[in-house]
Amino acid sequence: MATITIKEIAKLAGVSTATVSRVLNNSGGYSDETKLRVLEILEKFNYQTNVVAKSLRTSLTKTVGIIVPDITNEYYALIALAIENYFSPKGYSIYIYNTNEEPEKERLLIRDLESRGVDGLVYISGKMSVPREALKKRLPIVCINRREEMSEEITVIESDNYQGGFLATEELLNQGCTNIVIIRDERDIVPMNERYRGYCDALKKKGLPVNLELVKPISFNVSHAAECVENLIRNHIQFDSIFACSDMLAFGAMQALREHGKRIPEDIKVIGFDNITFGRYSHPQLTTINQDKERLGEAASEILLNIMEKKERPKQPNIVIPVSLVKRKST
Repeated sequence: MATITIKEIAKLAGVSTATVSRVLNNSGGYSDETKLRVLEILEKFNYQTNVVAKSLRTSLTKTVGIIVPDITNEYYALIALAIENYFSPKGYSIYIYNTNEEPEKERLLIRDLESRGVDGLVYISGKMSVPREALKKRLPIVCINRREEMSEEITVIESDNYQGGFLATEELLNQGCTNIVIIRDERDIVPMNERYRGYCDALKKKGLPVNLELVKPISFNVSHAAECVENLIRNHIQFDSIFACSDMLAFGAMQALREHGKRIPEDIKVIGFDNITFGRYSHPQLTTINQDKERLGEAASEILLNIMEKKERPKQPNIVIPVSLVKRKST
């Protein structure tokens, strides 16, 4: 069967070609009855939009790329899902790329995205800059928790990591804790640096010094968090609580505490950061700082869509999404 054209579809449906186009793009301006009639004809003739031809006419491919450092981490996966849920109803296809924190792989992915002609890109990471390959393409880019120092044109959506670090430490201080261990990612990345800064300022507000013996930068790994706590116990370091700068690190710390006969929260109180699902089912349930993953993804998507379709950039380069304390059984 020959491919049916929009003009022929319009004739069969008794509407204009403009109305058929609006139905195809789900852009409104027609009745439900009209939409149903057009869709029935599209289904009958197995009509498919010629994306390549459409992109030549509109300069848009209706595709968006998402780059994440670790798709197995629920935090990143939920943000990516929020982005997909925002763009899919608007007719966009999504390419999700996992870098495994490998710079060379990231550069190769940029080339692949360029070959696919994506209209825009969302970076989800804590790194300080976007690869020059991406900036050279003049591709619309929005970053999530990735501070961009190379270009003021790139908007960054980030959680209030400083306030989260402050709230977590303040919660432990309010519970009577004075020797608070902080377990953080050892890398020089913005979210961790800001959470540590909040920790320091909360102690300072309480009139307590930062005890560097209790500051534990480690590689981001659950087993390394467990080893960190085991070393603290074996070396007889005095501590009454732990602020883990991610829930995953908190789970490792809690495992080590249990193995050494420490009761949570009676002996040691623990608080995490991110509010991933497993925290509700850990034993005990984990007190944590909630990052609004859905809002992070939606905010980035809204801004990127405006840049791609309306060429409108937000007036402020950085947008901060509030965090909140989720109190459970570990504090």
